[in-house]
Amino acid sequence: MSTFTFPNQYPLYLANRPVISNEWLDVTDKFSLKKVTQVALADNTIINQAIDAAVKAEKPMAQLKAFQKQAILLHCVRRFTERFDELTEVLVVEGGKSLTSAKAEVLRLISTFQLAADAVTQLDKGAVMPLDVTETAGRYRGMTQRVPVGAVSLISPFNFPLNLTAHKIAPAIAAGCPFVLKPASLTPVSALIMAEVLAETDLPIGAFSILPCHREGADLFVTDDRFKLLSFTGSDKVGWDMKARAGRKKVVLELGGNAAVIVEPDTDIDAALDRLITGAFIQSGQVCISVQRILAHQDIYDELKTKFVARAKLLTPADPHFASTVIGPMIKEKEAERLKGWIDDAVQQGASVLAGGHLNGVLLEATVLENVPDSADVYQNEAFGPVVILEKYSSFEEALELVNQSRFGLQAGLYTQNLNKMLKAWDELHVGGVIINDVPTFRVDNMPYGGVKDSGLGREGIRFAIADMTEERVLVIKQ
Repeated sequence: MSTFTFPNQYPLYLANRPVISNEWLDVTDKFSLKKVTQVALADNTIINQAIDAAVKAEKPMAQLKAFQKQAILLHCVRRFTERFDELTEVLVVEGGKSLTSAKAEVLRLISTFQLAADAVTQLDKGAVMPLDVTETAGRYRGMTQRVPVGAVSLISPFNFPLNLTAHKIAPAIAAGCPFVLKPASLTPVSALIMAEVLAETDLPIGAFSILPCHREGADLFVTDDRFKLLSFTGSDKVGWDMKARAGRKKVVLELGGNAAVIVEPDTDIDAALDRLITGAFIQSGQVCISVQRILAHQDIYDELKTKFVARAKLLTPADPHFASTVIGPMIKEKEAERLKGWIDDAVQQGASVLAGGHLNGVLLEATVLENVPDSADVYQNEAFGPVVILEKYSSFEEALELVNQSRFGLQAGLYTQNLNKMLKAWDELHVGGVIINDVPTFRVDNMPYGGVKDSGLGREGIRFAIADMTEERVLVIKQ
């Protein structure tokens, strides 16, 4: 067990400085449900001040040299490494993550900032353009450069409060964009510790504000035209509503999914089993690319079902402080009850529960369902919990069609040794990423990551996020 003790209060950060406000938000241990600390909440006045400060910081941020931005990012790498145990404990407590998952996320936080530090000195800053494409333009020469878009609005989710926040903050620094970030109200402490580290750097005043706030107060993050870009990670319903209200600013949405993995008959089931279990149940399934649907060919379906269900039954919900814990608490009781209701509704429509299905407070068992009608909520929507659906198919084309009929399209997995099927899936699956011989839960922090359809708009991944936070400016010279 960690020796870290939460302080009684955490300030918010306004224009690089800690500020105590007049209102507080309680933060609870997601396993015990006990209050562990409280964080200062921003009201509209503070949010407005943060946006004003960010706009004033646009010029000094744009003027930062590559070596200066790299030094800032490397300072974060060093300090996050030094505070590894503290950050791990915060994730276990405020996020309900298992100890193993929490350590893995802190490592990814560090890696993401390192990737940004590496990228900032290797960015494509522009190009020389041939403009002499006609006789009239023969005396003209052109060139382009990438410039920061300006102040950006960032809204991060509860499920990866360090690394998904890092995927917004680190590219903003690398691009030279001042930012105002709203962390998830369920897991705000992680971002505020990141703010403590950023406050130690030479970032210009106003370059960052990190503001826990009520959902109503967050409207300015979406509608205020002083922001040039909104980057949101969260539910599809909320994300698309934000885009509709965002006005003229650029919008990047990393939303949800109900990811499927296809298992072909040439697959070594025993070799794939560990990853299928991990993809379905790690972090209690609260991952947007969690395996929600396993499509197995009819020739291997019964074998895969028997082995997968047996493994799922071994997973017992437990205290996330234990290194052996895979299934911990869901983020709050309301979400656990919502998913239990979806399971029960699917059963009423004819589905069978092969494993799990029981709920105890915030602890939902690893649940495996079969014969789920495609009209059920647990099939149509994002479960965001420890539930997986088994399906049988007879042809590869049918499997592709089953994946594509989803309204989501984040990532999909395919287990096969057939190269032609790999390429066909890559060509025909309507998703942002196809993962071969692994689960769709796979992600490396420098790869382009995002979805199509209801799963979002734009791509994360350091280099790709930096590109979104910059725009091209052309220079034309007449000789």
